[in-house]
Amino acid sequence: MTLEIQRRLLEHLAPAARDRLAADIRIGLGYTAVRLDSGHAGLAWTPGSDAASCTHFRGAGTLVGQPAGALLAFLLDEKADLARAIGLATANALLASLPQPITSREEVVSTLGVTAGDRVAMVGYFGPLVSGLKATGCRLDILELRPHPGETLPPDQGREALARCDVALLTGTSLINGTCDGLLASLGRARAAVLLGPSAPLCPEVFAGTGITHLAGARVREPDAVLRIVSEGGGTMILKKHLDMLTAPTGGVRDDRGRAAGQ
Repeated sequence: MTLEIQRRLLEHLAPAARDRLAADIRIGLGYTAVRLDSGHAGLAWTPGSDAASCTHFRGAGTLVGQPAGALLAFLLDEKADLARAIGLATANALLASLPQPITSREEVVSTLGVTAGDRVAMVGYFGPLVSGLKATGCRLDILELRPHPGETLPPDQGREALARCDVALLTGTSLINGTCDGLLASLGRARAAVLLGPSAPLCPEVFAGTGITHLAGARVREPDAVLRIVSEGGGTMILKKHLDMLTAPTGGVRDDRGRAAGQ
């Protein structure tokens, strides 16, 4: 497993983590939320657990009050997806406390100009986007770890789809399950590549040279409501009214060999 993007995120946010503490942490069924002592909060998807007992995270009961840097370091845990989720939620909370990049509230896929001649590779089943993309007449290939019969591709075919696509839509949860670097390495000549979902960190600097052209993530606007919903098992559709859904361009472009500039 390679965790290069996670390492970049950790290094970028280490200065912001100094003197910050974790004030509240919720590991819900759908999402994990971290609130810092500054009041800023961040979200990340909660991965499924294969724990052999009723304890899903061995550090439970010790996390609140820890330095933010200690939780941020969970991004590089090579063994536990749940640890990386806590690290990513911490990263998103820290990003919320920093000067914000240039963002747009426009739904990102509508700005990509997808046409019937395009091949679109979607990594992660984003149900609300599927019908709109199919309506364009494009070829839509969907890669998903949990298959939807008749709609999703197995991993080998999925890598080929990424290599040949014009537009790539990659789930931010790939930073949690450890697949992000591999997905980026599989990208071919895509003119646009979007990392999206509430887990996606709005940090263009970290994705320089990767081929990612847009980050479509979420900033927590109402931390109290978000933490309560996460604790009660809520997901994206319930959380959305308490979030700002934003898109940040990265400035990423690809050269004529299909590689990200700077690679």
